[in-house]
Amino acid sequence: MHFFDDAYNIGPFSPNYKQRNNECIILSVAGIRVLLAMAGRPREFDANGARDIAMHLFWSQGYDATSLSDLLSAMGLSKSSFYQTFESKLSLFERCLERYREILVDTMTAGLANAPSAMTFINFALVDVANDINDPLGRRGCLMMNTATEFAQRDPRIARCVEAGIQATRDVFLEAITAAQTAGDIESTASAEVLADYLVTIVSGLKSQVKAGASHDQIVNIAELSVAALQRKT
Repeated sequence: MHFFDDAYNIGPFSPNYKQRNNECIILSVAGIRVLLAMAGRPREFDANGARDIAMHLFWSQGYDATSLSDLLSAMGLSKSSFYQTFESKLSLFERCLERYREILVDTMTAGLANAPSAMTFINFALVDVANDINDPLGRRGCLMMNTATEFAQRDPRIARCVEAGIQATRDVFLEAITAAQTAGDIESTASAEVLADYLVTIVSGLKSQVKAGASHDQIVNIAELSVAALQRKT
């Protein structure tokens, strides 16, 4: 069993997400304690597990608000072990963004492959953002977009990570749009590239709305309207 797969499911796209969501959240809290217990000796600790803990800390608090002391405490590391393994706070953050992208894209890709249709996947990807409201870990939004807002373009390395994350998400949506056009669910003359950008923008906006305090019904209504606009014939 991969600990992260069970305890840190960050996307709503896996087939069993609905049934597993509450269990995953509970495991994510308990799992941090397990990882901390495993991290007692610097040379034996799980570096990937420690990175995943840091990812959730950055996701909840933001980069600037997460101090080195916060990281050392959460990851169960001494300062020397931290620098030996991750080099710097910024390097660790870069790894966290890469991991976030990897998990998100993997779950989206699996969701598209398992969905009855591409249109079903698109609808679910948007409407299910409303369930972020019930996340006991907080209304955290999207780590990539949170980072884009916090950093803007001030660090080239982080800007490249954010760009790669957005592009990878866009690529999955582009595949879904193209499949939906082939199936006749979306107008074939519409630009698939523009519509993929549209979906990335809508999902990012919905997640930001959740973070800002929007209600479940508000998110669902906006999501359904956005999907209807995709299917509107010109």
